[in-house]
Amino acid sequence: MKLTRIGVDVAKQVFQVHGVDRHEQPIWRRRLSRDRWLKAVQEVAEPGCDIGMEACGGAHHWARQLQALGYRVKLIAPQFVKPYVKSNKNDANDAEAICEAMSRPSMRFVSVKSVAQQDLQAIHRVRASLVEQRTAKGNQIRGLVAEYGLVAPKEMASLRQAIPCWLEDAENGLSHLFRRVLEGLWRDLRNVEGRVRELDVQINEAGKADPAARRLQQLRGVGPVVATALIACVGDAKQFANGRQMAASLGLTPRQHSSGGKERLLGISKRGDAYVRSLLVHGARAMLRTASRHDDPLSRWVTRLSARSHPNVACVAMANKTARMAWAMLRHGSNYQPALAAA
Repeated sequence: MKLTRIGVDVAKQVFQVHGVDRHEQPIWRRRLSRDRWLKAVQEVAEPGCDIGMEACGGAHHWARQLQALGYRVKLIAPQFVKPYVKSNKNDANDAEAICEAMSRPSMRFVSVKSVAQQDLQAIHRVRASLVEQRTAKGNQIRGLVAEYGLVAPKEMASLRQAIPCWLEDAENGLSHLFRRVLEGLWRDLRNVEGRVRELDVQINEAGKADPAARRLQQLRGVGPVVATALIACVGDAKQFANGRQMAASLGLTPRQHSSGGKERLLGISKRGDAYVRSLLVHGARAMLRTASRHDDPLSRWVTRLSARSHPNVACVAMANKTARMAWAMLRHGSNYQPALAAA
């Protein structure tokens, strides 16, 4: 048999494969174990065969393994595979749907991440989780001390200054038992913040070591955190034909609901990586705060925009423009050109 395309439904221990020949006839359907499936593929498929998988957990690892063996790997977002699932959902139908979806000429594919990209992504995911824990711990402290008549300041920096004062003040109404509880919470908060600082150091080092990340930091509102997050998410950006496609993949373009020739644009779609999108918006907000003190074309453009629209609209528009400029710099390996920024 001569396989031209194989769809693989990836799982933790069991892999379902569905292979078709050049006549689109299914000739290979197997359920294989994790340690057996790669060898089975090599036995029936020649190098150069197209192999498709959903872009899920572990898919990038297996894609790199298959590429090293000479196969062409296509990763597909799960939402684009779902319409091709026939009848009930099971592993066999999922593998068949993947095989069918990857054959569509207009299908959008996900680029395979390198190990370096996944390293950066892991750092950012752990940091984001720790930041959430820090926020939750601060809110927990505020809620508990409020029961004793103490109002905690809103900012985390002010909370850090207030906790030692509460612990040392013997006249604030805190019992001995609660002081011990608060001291433990204070220790937990400092431990989480210490881990966040460690990861910030690693991100700064990665931002200095990567030439593409160093170039991205030339953009306004883009520092080591935003630059390395973009590198981890989009890599060299060659999978996008233009900057608008990259901005759309990050959910920074309007959602469309048009019918009957009547165009209707809504708010931003919020598709794609929510973490990277939020970083871009926060960076744009920081840039917007200082734009009035600068006289470059980009600052004048965003200042005029914020004067006639809501500040949040201006922030998202600036984030959109930043994503487009980042695509051009990643795609062509170029530096930031201020004269073209507001074109």
